[in-house]
Amino acid sequence: MPLLRPPRARVGGLPLFPLRDIHLPDLQPSGRHPLPDLHRRDRGRNDQRVKRKLVLFDIDGTLLLSAGAGRRAIHAALAERGVDVARTAGIRFDGKTDPQIIIELLATSGATVSADSARVTELLALYLSHLERDLEWNGRRSTVMPGILALLDALEADEGVLLGLLTGNVATGARLKLKAAGIDPGRFRVGAFGSDHHARSELAPVAARRAEPHFGRVPDGREVVIIGDTPADVSCGACIGARTIAVATGGYTVAELEATGADHVFADFSDVERATEAILS
Repeated sequence: MPLLRPPRARVGGLPLFPLRDIHLPDLQPSGRHPLPDLHRRDRGRNDQRVKRKLVLFDIDGTLLLSAGAGRRAIHAALAERGVDVARTAGIRFDGKTDPQIIIELLATSGATVSADSARVTELLALYLSHLERDLEWNGRRSTVMPGILALLDALEADEGVLLGLLTGNVATGARLKLKAAGIDPGRFRVGAFGSDHHARSELAPVAARRAEPHFGRVPDGREVVIIGDTPADVSCGACIGARTIAVATGGYTVAELEATGADHVFADFSDVERATEAILS
């Protein structure tokens, strides 16, 4: 039989009635351990149980185009440090990491530098400063590729899928470009970036290791799907046996991408159902 107290009951001289309106966290003393959020699920443990597919997207030419903001920002950074950018006109950026691009552009002026050199670090910082300013003015010109938003929605709806990024952009640049295009960077729970390694071929293992908490182990083989618009996107997953899906929304044609041996090649992702089926197969 529960003990019932009358409405005017008191404990230790204090009335109980006013306590009904106190919000529980208000009882927490400042600087002490916070009260647990009983409405928050243990996402990490849940992810370990259910995740079965790591889907890694490239950014430029795959998720979006930023109307040349990245190229303009790198050229501005180099010009600020006295490099003649006119001599760099023939160098492609697609499929490369930001540090790799800077190294190749510096080579046109006769400079030989390593990826971890202070000069590359300085130029990357300048690049990000210029990129942020450029996107503030020109971000509205960014374009999300056909079908991408619906494809992300479809993949997120599958509780077994973990979305991630595998991109040559340094991490800060990736976030800036995604936000400018109206894509929430938070949709991608893990990632590997040009700031992790200057060689794109090293990035797939980085992304797989970062997915370990969500799988309970490091995913590999057919558990990992890499999606991109260049031959480098297709080849970079070979070391972990990842499946690859190429899309011709960047600078390579369907025929050129088919020649890479990708598991699937799409002109674009406007057929969301077909793209989703290929990714999850």
